[in-house]
Amino acid sequence: MTAKLEPGVMAKVNSWLNGDYDIDTKQAIQQLIDQANDTELTDAFYKDLEFGTGGLRGLIGIGSNRMNRYTVGAATQGLANYINKAFPSGAKSVAVAYDSRIKSDEFAKIIADIFSANGIDVYLFEALRPTPELSFAIRELGCKSGVVVTASHNPKEYNGYKAYWDDGSQVVAPHDANIIDEVNAIQTIDEVKFDGNPARITKIGADIDEKYLNHILSLSISKDAIARQKDLKIVYTPLHGTGVTLVPSLLAKMGFEAVTVIEEQAEASGNGQFPTVVYPNPEETEAMSKAVEKAKEIDADLVMGTDPDADRVGVAVKNHHGEIQLLNGNQTASVLIYYLLNAWKDAGKLTGTQFVCKTIVTTDLIDKMAAAYDVKCYNTLTGFKYIAQVIREKEGVEQFIGGGEESYGYLIGDAVRDKDAIASCAMVAELTAYAKDKGLSLFDMLMEIYKQFGFYYEGLISLTKKGKAGADEIQQMMADFRANPPKTIAGSPVVRMDDYKALTSTDFNTNATVSIPSGEMGIEPSNVLQFFTEDGTKFTCRPSGTEPKIKFYIGVTAALEKNEDFDQVYADLKEKVKAIGEELGLK
Repeated sequence: MTAKLEPGVMAKVNSWLNGDYDIDTKQAIQQLIDQANDTELTDAFYKDLEFGTGGLRGLIGIGSNRMNRYTVGAATQGLANYINKAFPSGAKSVAVAYDSRIKSDEFAKIIADIFSANGIDVYLFEALRPTPELSFAIRELGCKSGVVVTASHNPKEYNGYKAYWDDGSQVVAPHDANIIDEVNAIQTIDEVKFDGNPARITKIGADIDEKYLNHILSLSISKDAIARQKDLKIVYTPLHGTGVTLVPSLLAKMGFEAVTVIEEQAEASGNGQFPTVVYPNPEETEAMSKAVEKAKEIDADLVMGTDPDADRVGVAVKNHHGEIQLLNGNQTASVLIYYLLNAWKDAGKLTGTQFVCKTIVTTDLIDKMAAAYDVKCYNTLTGFKYIAQVIREKEGVEQFIGGGEESYGYLIGDAVRDKDAIASCAMVAELTAYAKDKGLSLFDMLMEIYKQFGFYYEGLISLTKKGKAGADEIQQMMADFRANPPKTIAGSPVVRMDDYKALTSTDFNTNATVSIPSGEMGIEPSNVLQFFTEDGTKFTCRPSGTEPKIKFYIGVTAALEKNEDFDQVYADLKEKVKAIGEELGLK
């Protein structure tokens, strides 16, 4: 053993060398020792891969701080233990899905085996499937829980594990903390029941696909417009992910006949290499570049791209100059909600008990639109599980229309309880056809929204602060903003501060402080600060929960009188966001 390793790391390495681990794992560890690769050994063993409120996510490899059969096994054993405690009597089942990443299918089989060995029936998808279909399957099959193996849009070296509860949403309190306790209670790998019971494992696939797709088709509002615009030119890329299994066939079922799939990005066989992109993230311009180029080549009306587990979608459309332009997450959320609100109004379905839902860092344009239609808009903490929580709490009392978040995740209807890029692709294609049927592009529709409700623009400044020193700096930045809140932002007085850590809202005009209700409606203590100015600017500070970053969201607004003013107003708002970042020293 190399003498440079910390004692705790050496102890963990020895426990793996001497424990009941497979020979290939032990040989790989020994090779690192022989090479005196202290850096890799330390990174792999200096801590246990943390099972957080959303599950696991980490690099694939050997070691306690990596995604492998043993860390996945311990997580699953802990989850199985909690399921059996939470539901002590009667039959129990779970659903398991996986994406196209390295070892996703292997991890899914291990997960299914462990659940079955613990007396829990398993519905295992026969091949890769989107995350939202896993959420749908949990509800459709009456499961108590579910797991999808995915690292979302992380680089190819990563994989992950997302846990769901019986309503089809990612786990929230109290289940999240209770599951973490059970996972942390697993002391040795010997406690993990790896030997599965095949009699308890049922393969699923086409049957659930059909039910899921039929549900999405039932959400369609403008079938006549689609029929008239069936030649709408659509370019779609699954970015080597699970979207390829459903999006092309769904668009065909809807009646769209001119769909072009980027074939070189449609390979999703499980090799997990993502060979044509740096990051398989539709938020990145580079990831969408091949689809955009194809759209330019064929003069397409719409471009859509989904991430590997198909819960996020990026959209590009022709702008007012006839150029293909990528929309940001706030813009896509806005046109989706606007379309749904109008459709529900036209159908006479708005009775005062409907609501939309979004996160507190998502554009306030949605709040303003909802208010104009006498529809409630609930704001939650960042994370779609909180939107699902609101849907659950309002079930049977109020009706969910749709919701979304600025990070490219949207949901229409409540049969799924997570962001759903499959249904979102369908609805974005439909609203583009609806707009074209009226002689408009989707971008024209966006400009109409801005003229009616105001031009809202949101910028994000994300600062990376690595290591303990970086973590300390992030905490100090938050402390400074709390102790010394800005008096003005871009010359406009700050009139309110919301502190989600203290769960207080302070009105600076009256110096009155009121409590922010907690424990329901997607709100709980969280290290987030928001400042609101007299002129409608919103400034949010939020340390990331998954990366060594602190994020600053800056939302500004102005009037848009006519389409010809769009470029100037847009430039002015972008410049204002830049100036605010400089004014507040965000660097």
